[in-house]
Amino acid sequence: MAADLSTIVKAYDVRGVVPDQWDETLAELFGAAFVQVTGANAIVTGHDMRPSSPGLSRAFARGAAALGVNVTEIGLCSTDQLYYASGALNLPGAMFTASHNPAQYNGIKMCRAGAAPVGQDTGLVEIRELVEAWSESGAPASAATPGTITQRDTLEDYAAHLRGLVDLTSIRPLKVVVDAGNGMGGHTVPTVFAGLPLDLVPMYFELDGTFPNHEANPLDPANIVDLQKRVREEDADLGIAFDGDADRCFVVDGQGNPVSPSAITALVASRELARHGGKGTVIHNLITSWSVPEVVRENGGTPVRTRVGHSFIKAEMARAGAIFGGEHSAHYYFADFWNADTGMLAALHVLAALGGQDGPLSGLVAQYDRYAGSGEINSTVADQTGRLAAVRSAYVDREGVTLDDLDGLTVSSADWWFNVRPSNTEPLLRLNAEARDETTMAKVRDEVLGIIRA
Repeated sequence: MAADLSTIVKAYDVRGVVPDQWDETLAELFGAAFVQVTGANAIVTGHDMRPSSPGLSRAFARGAAALGVNVTEIGLCSTDQLYYASGALNLPGAMFTASHNPAQYNGIKMCRAGAAPVGQDTGLVEIRELVEAWSESGAPASAATPGTITQRDTLEDYAAHLRGLVDLTSIRPLKVVVDAGNGMGGHTVPTVFAGLPLDLVPMYFELDGTFPNHEANPLDPANIVDLQKRVREEDADLGIAFDGDADRCFVVDGQGNPVSPSAITALVASRELARHGGKGTVIHNLITSWSVPEVVRENGGTPVRTRVGHSFIKAEMARAGAIFGGEHSAHYYFADFWNADTGMLAALHVLAALGGQDGPLSGLVAQYDRYAGSGEINSTVADQTGRLAAVRSAYVDREGVTLDDLDGLTVSSADWWFNVRPSNTEPLLRLNAEARDETTMAKVRDEVLGIIRA
């Protein structure tokens, strides 16, 4: 019987519980399907520190090599290190990680040569269909001459590339606490930060895919409590937390207060625009703060609003020739990094900005953090479509209000806005609200939640 992959093939990647939902047998078929859909004659693979990652990654390589394709394995790496390898070697790539998900999960993030995304509209559906068919009929016939599987270390080259994009040599010395969450930041940070004027205080740098200290998901406030406490204890200038595969970074200031990813987006956008002579397009998703397009315009750039999700951001980056893109989930995308997302490069920008002036991080980011935001609030609902329609009905005839449907429903007025969008994978509606002051934001947030949860 053919495998049903509908529960593990998501909009942007493959993700599920090992071995209950997928295993090395399926990974081998994914490797064969990946090279058939991309038409590659060579690929690059990498994996995170989860116990199942080396076996799954090697099975994928076997499936690809069986069809005559040469595989370069870079081994343990962060997701953005795999993107680096895909870009620098100009090869399609596959990263084995489940990012911030619990230990029993694993997944594959795939890209074409030059780190171009593979998602539902760019090959993932075809890959799924082949794997499902082959799981019933058997693997495709092997090539007369199998491909080779070789190893290559790209960590030093990755670090050098990033340091070449942001000059940190002349900053004042900074004390920085980094929480790697037992994820891949513990592998990449020591090499990237080596030789820089930084006093590094490491937390949970031991690679451990069982996540013994806390989940490697800094979006959840519970998972940055240790970092906040350590920053205050160390009297550090800032703290940085990475997620499990280290493609996202989260920042806390010297008092241990979280810095909004929208503020980081605006800060990095201003720096990238300055580097490009005050010209350029910057992509931001529709749940970033009003401050992001404002700062982009103030610095001479052109803001472009897009849907949530990295495949949409990357596609729009390429279409618009953008220099930078940011999401409120702390994904940051750079033209100089093949339009791919890299939390490490964003972190280097923050360090360079802070170290290039004398004030604290809280003062630096205040100019970019202008409004009161709710953060993302999830509500479990039985009928996503019905509840979304109820929200629309409540606002459609209000004076001074505009509605748009770019991604879910966005309702805007002169003093506030909110977006409600359904999850693709769970029975959830996600609310983000923002206003010119805290009182107004709370009123809007509570009113919309009342409708969603009625």
